Amino acid sequence: MDITEKKYKKLSIQVSLSGLSFCCFDTLNNTVSLFREIHFDNFDKNLKIEELFANAFEEYPELNEKYDNILVIHNNTLSTFVPEPLFDENYLGSYLQYNTKVFETDFFAFDEISNYGINAVYIPYVNMNNFFIDKFGSFDYKHANSILVTKLLDASKNIDTKKMIVHFNSGHFEIIVIQNQKLLLFNSFEYQTPEDFIYYMLFTAEQLHMNPENFPLELIGNITAESPFYKIAYKYIRNVSLIDVEDLRWNNYFSEAENRNHFILFNS
Repeated sequence: MDITEKKYKKLSIQVSLSGLSFCCFDTLNNTVSLFREIHFDNFDKNLKIEELFANAFEEYPELNEKYDNILVIHNNTLSTFVPEPLFDENYLGSYLQYNTKVFETDFFAFDEISNYGINAVYIPYVNMNNFFIDKFGSFDYKHANSILVTKLLDASKNIDTKKMIVHFNSGHFEIIVIQNQKLLLFNSFEYQTPEDFIYYMLFTAEQLHMNPENFPLELIGNITAESPFYKIAYKYIRNVSLIDVEDLRWNNYFSEAENRNHFILFNS
């Protein structure tokens, strides 16, 4: 790109079946200049997801502006992490067959996380990618968990204690266990109640011989200290806290809760 054509703007769009969120970055100052969130809960159930996306592009003119870089972030539970020595890109589907239903017609993708010798293998939303091809021509895409795990591993440098992090999404949460830039466990669980959450979390801790009296638990995503999920964690885990997002807040004017909820998007 000719430097005279550069816009010094980047667009990141996080997509799921329940909605989309997007933010615009000022790449000169590395700041978030705009953020929007669209939920599909209240829309006509007969509409195709592509029609809902088209409606969003009509309603939010920022999505139709010119950007130097566009990143689409796929947020679903159809992902896993594979250590580099065990990874073969010809067998992507085989890595996912143990934790999700895989079909021959599925399209598989992977994100290389070379700093940590792992690859994120996942099933992106092909219909959404096709929609964005029509809109943008070219763009990059990643899985949300690739960004999440990379940032958490970065932050764990020189910390030898095993730490558990739980990232809350609508309808599912991810449990990540990290020790000094090593990913010890990653898994996604569907949940409805606080009891679902605490069951999966304590079971995971037991499997990894992590004592609830000792290990630190950090909560991230759509979670606050007033949430029943936080309160039940506080009841069973001695060292529980919301993840610190002060460093992230230097790059935007959003609240602590918003930075925690949109940690992946704002770190993209």
